[in-house]
Amino acid sequence: MKDDMLRTLEYEKMKDQLLAHVASDLGKARVRALLPHTDMATVRQAQEETAEGEQVLRFRGHAPLGGVHDIRPEINRAQLGSVLDPEDFTSISETIRAGNQLHAFIEQLLEEEEEVSVPRLHTYVTEISPLNQLERVIRQAISEDGYVLDGASATLRTTRQQIRTFESSIRSQLDRILRSKDAETKLSDRVVTIRNERYVLPVKHSYRDAFGGIVHDQSSSGQTLFIEPQAVVTANNQLREARGKEKQEIERILRSLTEEVAAEADALSGNTDILAQLDFIFAKARYAQKMNGVQPRLNDRRYVYFPRARHPLLNAEEVVPIDLEIGDDYQSLVITGPNTGGKTVALKTVGLFTLMAQSGLFLPTAEKAEATVFKHVFADIGDEQSIEQNLSTFSSHMTTIVSILEQVDEQSLVLFDELGAGTDPAEGAALAVSILDEVHERGARTVATTHYTELKGYAYNREGVMNASVEFDVETLRPTYRLLTGMPGRSNAFAISRRLGLSEKIIAAAEGEMAADTKQAEQMITSLEERRQQADQAWEEAIETRQQAEKLHRDLERAFNEWQREKQTIYEQAEANAEAEVEKARKEAEEIVADLRRLQQEGHAVKDHELIEARKNLEEATPQLTEKQQQAKRKAKKMASYEPGEEVFVPRFNQNGQVVEASGKDEYTVQLGIMKMTLNARDLEKTEQPAAQKASKTVTRVSGTQSHVKPELDLRGERYDNAMTRVEKYLDEAVLAGYARVHIIHGKGTGALRKGVKELLASHPSVKGTRDGGQNEGGIGNTVVDLK
Repeated sequence: MKDDMLRTLEYEKMKDQLLAHVASDLGKARVRALLPHTDMATVRQAQEETAEGEQVLRFRGHAPLGGVHDIRPEINRAQLGSVLDPEDFTSISETIRAGNQLHAFIEQLLEEEEEVSVPRLHTYVTEISPLNQLERVIRQAISEDGYVLDGASATLRTTRQQIRTFESSIRSQLDRILRSKDAETKLSDRVVTIRNERYVLPVKHSYRDAFGGIVHDQSSSGQTLFIEPQAVVTANNQLREARGKEKQEIERILRSLTEEVAAEADALSGNTDILAQLDFIFAKARYAQKMNGVQPRLNDRRYVYFPRARHPLLNAEEVVPIDLEIGDDYQSLVITGPNTGGKTVALKTVGLFTLMAQSGLFLPTAEKAEATVFKHVFADIGDEQSIEQNLSTFSSHMTTIVSILEQVDEQSLVLFDELGAGTDPAEGAALAVSILDEVHERGARTVATTHYTELKGYAYNREGVMNASVEFDVETLRPTYRLLTGMPGRSNAFAISRRLGLSEKIIAAAEGEMAADTKQAEQMITSLEERRQQADQAWEEAIETRQQAEKLHRDLERAFNEWQREKQTIYEQAEANAEAEVEKARKEAEEIVADLRRLQQEGHAVKDHELIEARKNLEEATPQLTEKQQQAKRKAKKMASYEPGEEVFVPRFNQNGQVVEASGKDEYTVQLGIMKMTLNARDLEKTEQPAAQKASKTVTRVSGTQSHVKPELDLRGERYDNAMTRVEKYLDEAVLAGYARVHIIHGKGTGALRKGVKELLASHPSVKGTRDGGQNEGGIGNTVVDLK
């Protein structure tokens, strides 16, 4: 990609926007060096890295990149043997800590959010060398503001204690002089100051011999001498010597630390490169969020689709989204329309979006955007004359076009702005057609803008070429900036002139001067535009009608379901009431029969066959459902809802099963023996278990519970101790429920939970064997358990 092409498509301006989102100088360097990739695998990796960064920001809102410094110069100096400054060690220490914090941040995110998948970022952070020993040594010796600490060595601590003692002694003696009676007379000011790293007093010139000692300086007027009194000369000498020792010890400490940095130079350089890449990735992610960008789907068909594309350099609140597509049904797009209508913006949008996609950046488009990878992107945009080469506008354009034609091939995207402009219209149009034909034959993807009428009909005569135009509102005399694919543009010169008040006579004369074929083309375009407007209106009406129909359908479906529920409720209530009344009547009848039998036993004449007949009549009094009512009852049972663990009957297989989970609307996953099947609610019936069977199951359930045991146990998110307790309880229930195989879902995470589960299963008496889940069973995040 040539630099002049990148400037033409405003790639560098886009990078300036990206720079605002980096956190360190390392990231800035990566952004400044950014260029579009021309290899599909590299582009795909760059896009995936941006997607992972954006995923982290969605879940956490930030990435901890504070404290990252470009320490490469310090590393190089350390390797060359130059002693580093204390501030250099502070930058190195902060960068080491920043790398460790970022590593811990990603690990914690993966531990807490199982739906997060950032394999590339995880690989980067795991390659960061912790260098804890080097960081600890530096922090023990150097403060955060770059000061060598007393604790850096025992010698330095002792020396500094001596310095403080000498300073205290000197100040004490000088303070006595300042407080003396004649101090005001002999001193210019009652202060202690420093000259040549020695404590001195400002003495009036006339009293220079009053204190003895050494003169170190004088004021500009010569009236004040800065004298070190004889009483503190010895102490000052001792202080100077102690400071010399301090300087030597600091030099030794810094040299030792420099040697340790040099020993870890490779690891530090590696960390620096990784942190630079991570800062760059998160800058791309933040930029994507800032412009509401989406990840384009990459293809190798040289197909480009940018729905509702918004040029990132335009005001987000004012930019008009446009739909751009090329490379599927057509490989060349010719855009026509008035000046300032948005043709050049559309052209630049195609080019810049392609470069952004190949740079691993998201695009400010609607979802389902697609991009491809071009080896070359060529652009001839602008009408500036080449002053340096003394070329006209046409010559400048043609020089660029000649250069493009020397290199263009099927792996190229070519952008022409006002192709053939700057010369005689007839000749310019003819050249434009020939150039487009040549580029088209070479298989390149081409987008061109033009004013020429001849090119408006170009797409109708060439396979693989499509017309497009930028819309212009004649009523407001303003462009709408909408791009209309499949519709050639028209000049609107006559319509605009009428709106502005030009004489109808002049307009009619001008229309008469137009060639017949030009008139025909303009009429055709006008007709197409009117039909397009009618189609747009019809489309909007169709959408509105569809939305109304969908709403009506939802309302009817909701009302029908509500009616079904109410009907079922009423039916069940009526059935319950009827059964209750029958039961009540049966009990009363039984009491009467008992009374009759008692009377019989007491000697009254009541015959046995009369008792039997009475009981028979009582049983026949129980209401029986008609066949139609029985079918309705079965249907109500079939369409009922089912809960996980509920036992159901499947007539199709004449077998009872157990509901595992609801897998869709009116669909359930059912365990039938060793098989799992997804069945519609219509294929299921609720079961009424015999009392003996219920009692049996009640006895065999753990803790007397009658709830069904699922064939899997999900431990994700559980604490370790609680998870181990749940596993033991679950294994007992699964054995009592008769399962031969169950699944323990513990996730991947750090592996601690998985290890604990494996150890518990290995020692459990009911476990026959275990294995990790297969490719479709959750992998190592699921342990499959065979029970005895």
